[in-house]
Amino acid sequence: MIYEYRVYEAAPGKLEALNARFRNHTLGIFERHGIENIGYWTVAVGDYSDRLIYIIAFEDEAHRERAWADFRADPEWNKVRAESEADGALVARVFNSLLSPTDYSPLK
Repeated sequence: MIYEYRVYEAAPGKLEALNARFRNHTLGIFERHGIENIGYWTVAVGDYSDRLIYIIAFEDEAHRERAWADFRADPEWNKVRAESEADGALVARVFNSLLSPTDYSPLK
């Protein structure tokens, strides 16, 4: 299992719209493409307050590549994205890292 840590820096004033898109659409579309939702966070203390941070999981790197390709091609996702960005992009920057659990990690 590999985990992908992602940080979305919301465009100014767009964090709530970004959270709504994830809450109402993205998580379900992820699941449909085999992307396992581990957790989603916003920052309370110690980092920028305009960020959505999340972790998703994949069986391996090949699964990750297929799942992301299928997600990006998904007609529902493309419709949701276009509608949610009618007044401009919701995300200014994306940061991501692929994480491998240690042998002592509760998440394997």
